[in-house]
Amino acid sequence: MTATRVRTLVLLAAVVAAVTWWAMRMTVGRGAATPPEVPWLVVGVELVIAGVVLSMGWAVRQYQRGRRPLLDPVRAARTAVLAKASCYTGALLTGWYGGQALSLLTDADVPGSTERAASAGLAVVGAVVLAVVGLVVEHWCRIPPPDAEEPDVRRRTEPDPSAG
Repeated sequence: MTATRVRTLVLLAAVVAAVTWWAMRMTVGRGAATPPEVPWLVVGVELVIAGVVLSMGWAVRQYQRGRRPLLDPVRAARTAVLAKASCYTGALLTGWYGGQALSLLTDADVPGSTERAASAGLAVVGAVVLAVVGLVVEHWCRIPPPDAEEPDVRRRTEPDPSAG
């Protein structure tokens, strides 16, 4: 599994935000009602998920550092997959709620748009936290290649053949 690139996540969030903003402008421009306010519970759910991912990643990190004696390899793999999913989910939600916030901010004449934009903006913050936690946990779940450690071990344990 390759590491998730921040550039990919930013591009994904920007594309989703642009599409969301465009779709909302088109629907509201044709007389449709603006979407309802983003529930404050959304931010709580995003932060709870980020906390779960962080705690699972912390267990893997402690095992990697030798502070935890046992860790099921399947759990470690699931944690890595969950971290990657959190990265992409956070990016998608950032774009979705960011596009809503932009659309509502550009439609200042719509009643209640500032409150709706504020709640969407707070959901963006929660989504960014989810994506950042996913990136951090994905980094914690990285296993160093065995070739990178072997030369150091050989240098310390094997005598130099040219030393004679």
